[in-house]
Amino acid sequence: METGVGSAGAPARVAAAVLRVLDRLLGSLAGLVLATMLVVVLAGVVLRYGFKTGLMGAEDLGIWLHIALIALGAPLALNGPLAMRLDILVSRLPPLPQRLAGIGADGVSVLAGLVLVFGAGAVMEMVGGTSPTLGVPEALRFGLPLLGGAALLARLVLCRIAEGDIARALAGPVLGVTVYLLVGHLVIETSWPPSVWMALVAGLGLVLSAPLAHAFLAAAAVAIAFGSSLPAPAILSTTVAGLSKFLLLAVPFFLLTGALLTASGAADRLVRFAASLVGHRRAGLAQTVLLTGVLFSGASGSSVANAAFGAATFQPELVRHGYPPAQAGAIVAATSVLDNVIPPSIAFLLLAAATNLSIGALLTGGFVAGGLMALCLAVAIALTAGDHGRMPRVGRDVQLRAALSAVPAFGLGLIVVFGIRIGVVTTTEAAALAAAYTLLLALMARRGVPGLFGVFRQAAVEVSAIGLLIGTAAPFAFLLAVDDIAGVMQSVVTLLGGSALAVLLLSNLVLLALGLILDIGAAILLIGPVLLPAAVAAGIDPVHFGVILVVNLMIHGLTPPLGLLVYVVSGVTGVPASALFRAVLPYLGALLVALFILSALALVFRP
Repeated sequence: METGVGSAGAPARVAAAVLRVLDRLLGSLAGLVLATMLVVVLAGVVLRYGFKTGLMGAEDLGIWLHIALIALGAPLALNGPLAMRLDILVSRLPPLPQRLAGIGADGVSVLAGLVLVFGAGAVMEMVGGTSPTLGVPEALRFGLPLLGGAALLARLVLCRIAEGDIARALAGPVLGVTVYLLVGHLVIETSWPPSVWMALVAGLGLVLSAPLAHAFLAAAAVAIAFGSSLPAPAILSTTVAGLSKFLLLAVPFFLLTGALLTASGAADRLVRFAASLVGHRRAGLAQTVLLTGVLFSGASGSSVANAAFGAATFQPELVRHGYPPAQAGAIVAATSVLDNVIPPSIAFLLLAAATNLSIGALLTGGFVAGGLMALCLAVAIALTAGDHGRMPRVGRDVQLRAALSAVPAFGLGLIVVFGIRIGVVTTTEAAALAAAYTLLLALMARRGVPGLFGVFRQAAVEVSAIGLLIGTAAPFAFLLAVDDIAGVMQSVVTLLGGSALAVLLLSNLVLLALGLILDIGAAILLIGPVLLPAAVAAGIDPVHFGVILVVNLMIHGLTPPLGLLVYVVSGVTGVPASALFRAVLPYLGALLVALFILSALALVFRP
């Protein structure tokens, strides 16, 4: 590897060996914590319905375990798609500027790690007492991010040494430490509110290709110099508070459900059922991909999980039947958008946590929106995909057998959606039951325990990356609230006439712009509470508006420069992301048509 500092040598080999041990340890512990979380929540459900009692402190224990899971797994998401790096700009720079940008990105990550370590240490000194339900010192909850921050710093340095880049291993930490020390003593007078400076610094971190969650934390620290009301301890406590919601435990369980569904073979049975229904139509194989995406959406709740599954399963098959590789990947990426709209949906969970909207009502709205999006995609596929891959029409008996084989997967959707909608269980409990159900399916399929633990470990890493983003968005959201950005948005809407049409136009334009530079989850957490009050004031149904918001932002899974779903498909298939972005344009247009229809319906059906 050419680094400008000589060959790797012994330090690189030692660092690589230590890094493997650290990664294995963190991954295994994170997987174990996820399994323990599942047991705790399931025990609460069993005790309540089976024995008319409860598990003392189960909710608090679940929240503490969730924080521990994120602290252990987040350092592992330093690289790869889950880091959510905006690297499309840096990758086009000449070698020297690219190297300097890499050092800057490392500095951002180091600054984020220092905020976690020293912010948590300060909070631990200030917090006293014990948890009333768990009977352990309350300060321990803040010790978990301290360990996570230390692991992040250690892993970053080990990665650079293992790459043979000793200079970068030193330069990044020096830069991060220097900025951390400076922001604690600098006072910069400015007329701009701290949230604006925080946004600018976070944007700089993104341009340097730093992980998005690290950019948020680093920006919150730098904003202190511009008058932010959140010192480092408050940044940390706000981050932890953003994660301390029992509803958010549903996110790891839904991600685990999707992974176990694939491991159990139930996902393959959904594919066969979908093929029996639409495989004989024009572009039959592509339509099968779409219908499978609809069916898989009712189980996993994760677009990333469906994109990875579809890229490995369908893209090669589409290519074998005559589709160009880029078009095949684009079809997979476009249909994966549906997973975060059709219930269960992690995106709706995040929106409900950020705005207190009814999760049951949001999920019902997601059915309608998902059906409309699927219909628009079906038309686009029929018009653009040609007649490749048409399968022979099968008889009703074959369809019936395929349907019966897919019944276990359909049972999963019933558990989740009806359990939540009827109110029998909470959203988190429904997600835990879904995970337990798919775990049982995997065990019945005779998947080995080591293999299943690997599923838990991988799901834990994905959960940690998403969880860290949720937590680090909390300080940003707090400053937006303090600076009354929602009031500013309301003033702009008033200038435009204050009508429902003005709100929808402005909101969609803002969301379409922010979605280009922000991760979907971060945008939901940050902009949802800002736009919702203006929508309610204009007489728009808040749940309908929430559905529009999620659909708008999910479309950005296909748009450059972030386009996470495109990058996932590209990583699995090896098709260049640039080619996929071009090939996905017809399907992107179809989804924009669905967004337009949903927005128009919001004007027609007003409360």
